[in-house]
Amino acid sequence: MSLVLDDTAAAFLAAANPDQSPLLAEMTEYGETQGFPTVGPDAGQFLRVVATLASAQRIFEFGSGFGYSAAWFLGALPADGEIVLTDYDEENLDEAREFLGRADHETDVHFEAGDALETFERYDGPFDVIFLDHDKERYVDAFEQAVADLSPGGVVVADNMMAGPVETGDVTATLDGAPAPDDMTEGIAAYVEHVRDHPEFETAFVPLGEGVAVSVHRES
Repeated sequence: MSLVLDDTAAAFLAAANPDQSPLLAEMTEYGETQGFPTVGPDAGQFLRVVATLASAQRIFEFGSGFGYSAAWFLGALPADGEIVLTDYDEENLDEAREFLGRADHETDVHFEAGDALETFERYDGPFDVIFLDHDKERYVDAFEQAVADLSPGGVVVADNMMAGPVETGDVTATLDGAPAPDDMTEGIAAYVEHVRDHPEFETAFVPLGEGVAVSVHRES
């Protein structure tokens, strides 16, 4: 499921990616029927691969909704691993508890209601993967906060680079100097510039789901 790729590429991904687990298939359908935005299965599979490549032990999510992205991450975490879910809405986290409670894992899962940046301050690092999917206007702030507690070689992944609450053309135009049409577009454009030009990170933009940015911390 991609809001960025054309139908031919989307059909290839549907045929090439492994089948979702019954739980993930249920969560995918739930998101679609409820109109709850998720990264989708294509980006979800990518997130799992990113966590696997990072040999992730600890993951922190800035914005978790009903636990969809966390369900993908769980497949890459070891039994002694840890993942922290955050969301403003306690009801979303209640649904996440229900879904993830049925997942086959032994990973330590934390559910934190409230402001993600404030929650992050309460946790000691380092984290191997940090996922940004909360207020787009605060992505740069979250990134800078995360950097201090990111493992050497750790990864920051940000969603909604190209679609969802923003339009690809609007982001591109903003990057080219046009006024942003709204705060979310301005926030995404600012994030793209920030990670693109950051001297300590290597960043790639991947057109899966609604577009993700993958920023890898260069090991000194």
